[in-house]
Amino acid sequence: MAATPAPPPVPPKPTWDPGQPEVPFPWLRPTIRIRLTLLYGGMFLIAGILLLSIIYLLAAQALREGNVPFRIVGGQNVEVVSQSCPGVGNGSAQTPLDQFNAAIGQCILDQRKHALDDLLSRSLMALLGLSIIAFAFGYAMAGRVLSPLGKITRTARRVVGSDLTRRIELDGPDDELKELADTFDEMLDRLERAFTAQQRFVANASHELRTPLAINRTLLEVHLSDPGAPVELQQLGKTLLATNERSEQLVEGLLLLARSDNQIVERKPVDLAEVASQAIDQARVEAAAKGVEIRGERAPAVVQGNGVLLERIALNLVQNAVRYNVPEGGWVEVTTESQHGEAVLVVSNTGPVVPAYEVDNLFEPFRRLRTERTGSDKGVGLGLSIARSVARAHGGRISATPREGGGLVMRVTLPL
Repeated sequence: MAATPAPPPVPPKPTWDPGQPEVPFPWLRPTIRIRLTLLYGGMFLIAGILLLSIIYLLAAQALREGNVPFRIVGGQNVEVVSQSCPGVGNGSAQTPLDQFNAAIGQCILDQRKHALDDLLSRSLMALLGLSIIAFAFGYAMAGRVLSPLGKITRTARRVVGSDLTRRIELDGPDDELKELADTFDEMLDRLERAFTAQQRFVANASHELRTPLAINRTLLEVHLSDPGAPVELQQLGKTLLATNERSEQLVEGLLLLARSDNQIVERKPVDLAEVASQAIDQARVEAAAKGVEIRGERAPAVVQGNGVLLERIALNLVQNAVRYNVPEGGWVEVTTESQHGEAVLVVSNTGPVVPAYEVDNLFEPFRRLRTERTGSDKGVGLGLSIARSVARAHGGRISATPREGGGLVMRVTLPL
């Protein structure tokens, strides 16, 4: 018996991550409020430093102008005592007048220097205290000025998280911020009308596209049930029935993709473990026919969402894992768990080696590995596109990673 060749090595994963980098300290993010605070405080600090410098120079010039205001030229029994000028206080000792006058002059210079140093230190302390007050005042004023922007941001987040019926309706003076809020409200009106028209179109297209395909399928099945039909017509009927079934799958996939692009408004508790188990039950027959083992432990992970759409995510991932597997000895592992405030569904499988640079193409509609368009009987090429769209509609994300030895690891993360 010939030895089974070793699978080719997995291509290296790309080192560039197009996602947003995680900020280690979110509170250090350079927001507009922080920048305005730094601008206000910095301008005050610069003005304070300039004012302090001018006052210091003027005081120094005033204190240093002129000489000693007096000079002793003669006298008897001169006795001077000074605690601030030790060189002047000579007790009862007789000191020459020139030396005495020089000591007085030096003492006055020392007193001037001490006064300037004291003025500088006290002014710096006052400037520091006022700077802290200025920064705090600037931060408060920036928050008050930018509060309409905060309201706009919160409304935008609620619109993304729920529906398009919310409006800002900003009150206040007719300034630039109110103009921005009114423009945003007008944009939401247009978006709401566009989404409503899209929903009506999807509902109408769902009926108009399904009806003729259902009629064709019924006619073909009636024709194939006739035992007296020629063999050529029987073969043609089977081919047309398979083509019609593929068209039905394509229409269902396109309609589901169009519906799942919208945000889920009505949410109910859904257990990902139960959803994954139902998807496995639907794919078990196909897996048994291909000799693929389905395994894995599924812990409870309850999320808020649409159970039908979440089941479609699990079913599409499991079906892809079964269909794109190795001919013999393949397996599919399906696990669910809750971690870090998120529900995680992981579907990993054996299969062909997938280059890391081609993983993103798998999520594009009508794209498969190393092909631009679908051309096989494994599906219509919308499974992963629908899964990504549904995950985004639930506020989650889906990612794919190549396995060592071949196959993929599909990871769906949804908020609890």
